Amino acid sequence: MKVRFHLPDFARLGKFNLMFITMLENSPEFFREGVEIASVYGVFPPSLWNGGRLQSGACDKDFVRAVVKAYQAKGIPLRFTFTNPVLEKKHLADPFCNMVMHTADNGLNECIVFSPVLEDYIRTNYPNYKLTSSTCKRITDAEQLYAEIAKDYHIVVLDYDLNHEFDILEKIPDKEKVEILVNPCCNPECPNRSLHYQTIGHEQIVVANHFRKYPDVPYNPEKFEREHPESAPVFACKCEQRTLFDITGLKNHITPEEIWEKYVPMGFQQFKIEGRTFDPFNLLEHYMYYMVKPECRDQARMVFLRNLMRNDVIRFMQ
Repeated sequence: MKVRFHLPDFARLGKFNLMFITMLENSPEFFREGVEIASVYGVFPPSLWNGGRLQSGACDKDFVRAVVKAYQAKGIPLRFTFTNPVLEKKHLADPFCNMVMHTADNGLNECIVFSPVLEDYIRTNYPNYKLTSSTCKRITDAEQLYAEIAKDYHIVVLDYDLNHEFDILEKIPDKEKVEILVNPCCNPECPNRSLHYQTIGHEQIVVANHFRKYPDVPYNPEKFEREHPESAPVFACKCEQRTLFDITGLKNHITPEEIWEKYVPMGFQQFKIEGRTFDPFNLLEHYMYYMVKPECRDQARMVFLRNLMRNDVIRFMQ
């Protein structure tokens, strides 16, 4: 049995995730049957191609090399969230994103894509990368979903409004190719989700350009809204602030018991835990909830937190 999890954020929470992966290696008795770490997804800021969640800050080539080396030593792919839906051809030459792609171009790492313009560019210029079709595409029609799965993608991430549509899920022919996002914090059937992705995409371009010019100056989102009213949010969304205990009542939430008792027996193997913008304590609770045996959570949490203190990772996450 394989239950393959894709974890959030190899940059901001890089050491956090490496320590969790090490705990899985050293203390497998804490974990549910079949748990594997399939990838850690995210971007190195300030990646103009990024989408889904706004990523601020800046890092240099030495940091990129160090993170790539650390994860590759574990055999864990980095999966870049290059899902900005508003990219144009002029953005393809972005020096930082291309530097990252060159640095990590070793046949192990992957990209999540949305924009056809960027997908074609990556297929042509970086053919060693496996490509994942993003949930940001919002494919909720069954026939469109089946057609997407039939395309040349390594993985297709399911729109989480389909998480419990078992009449659709049962008919997927290649279930091992489908990744299910188990802990969505967004409202089910949110009418603003695609608009939100577009808004984030516009702002991500502004953020990337800001840090290219002023790497040591914090980004000011209020200034962005004043100077770019056409791209400012037209709605207030606080869903990203929800904790594990806030989302378990949402109808698209999937419990650990459902993973092992329903989805895995159906043939699904790939499960995504979202949380690129979660604080580390909220994210840790998600990891404990999904991957650790209930009777071992307290002990596993203690082991993990003691290792955090011992290795001074708290400072890294602040």
